[in-house]
Amino acid sequence: MGAKRKKELLDTFKTVENLYNAKEQDLLKIPKINENHIKQLLSPEIRLKIDKHLEFMVKNNVDIVSIEENEYPQILKKIYDPPVSLYIRGNKEILNNTSIAIIGCRDCTQYGKNVAKQLAYNISKSKINIVSGLARGIDSMAHIGAISANEKTIAALGNGLDRIYPSENTFLAIEILKKGGAIISEYALGEGPEKQNFPERNRIVSGLSKGIIVVEAKQKSGTLITVDFALEQGRDVFVVPGNIDSKTSVGTNELIKQGAKLVTDYSEILEEYNI
Repeated sequence: MGAKRKKELLDTFKTVENLYNAKEQDLLKIPKINENHIKQLLSPEIRLKIDKHLEFMVKNNVDIVSIEENEYPQILKKIYDPPVSLYIRGNKEILNNTSIAIIGCRDCTQYGKNVAKQLAYNISKSKINIVSGLARGIDSMAHIGAISANEKTIAALGNGLDRIYPSENTFLAIEILKKGGAIISEYALGEGPEKQNFPERNRIVSGLSKGIIVVEAKQKSGTLITVDFALEQGRDVFVVPGNIDSKTSVGTNELIKQGAKLVTDYSEILEEYNI
C-alpha cells in the first residue's frame, strides 16, 4: 500500500489506534481499499510481525514518528504524498532543523567527490543539516563532508533500518549516528532495497530540504528524478557546473541550461537563505 492510500486511511480513522482496531465492515466502506488490503490489515500473522518489529526496535534503538506527531518533519508533511510514518535511528530532534540536500550520481568523478565533500563541510558549519541517500558516490561524500565538520547529516534509505545498503557504508552510517545525525526510512523492518523504493526515497530527500544541490548527474540518472520531485515540491534547485567532456556532467549542465541556479561556492547557498 502506497503512502497516499495509507494517508487516506489515516484521515478516515483519525488515529493509528482507531485504524488498528477497525473491523472488516468499517474497512469495506473505504474507497480504493480492496479485499487484499483488508486481509493484510486484519491478518494475525502480520500483527504478530508487528510485535517482533517492536522488540527489534527497542533492542536496536530504532524510533518511529507518525505524521500526527510534532516531531515529524513539518516541511516533509507539506509535500504531495508524505510518508505516514518514519523509522529513525539517531537524533530525531534535528528533523525539523534547516536542511539542504546534496545529491549526484554513484559513478562520480574525483572532481565531484571533492566538490560534494567541500560543500557539505562548509554548509554544515553554518548548522544546516546535510541530507542525502547514503548511496555510493556523491551521497557518501556529502555525508562524509558533514561528519568531517563534526556536524549533523541525515541519510534517507530505500530499505528497512535493520540493514544498511550498500553494506560498504555501514561504517559511515555508524559515524553519522556518532556525530548526532539520523538515519531514516519509511520502509518497515525487513523491507529490502528494492529498485522501486529508491525513487520513492528520493522524494523524502528533497522533501526534507529547503533546496537541493546537484553535483554530478548523467543524462539519464536517478538524480534527475530527485530534481523532478524538488521542482514539484517547490524546492530550490542548485547545480554545480561540470566538465563538458564528462558523461557525469551532461545532466547537470543541461539543468543549468533549463534555468537551475548555478553555484560555485558554498557562500552562495548561505546568501540565498540569509544565513
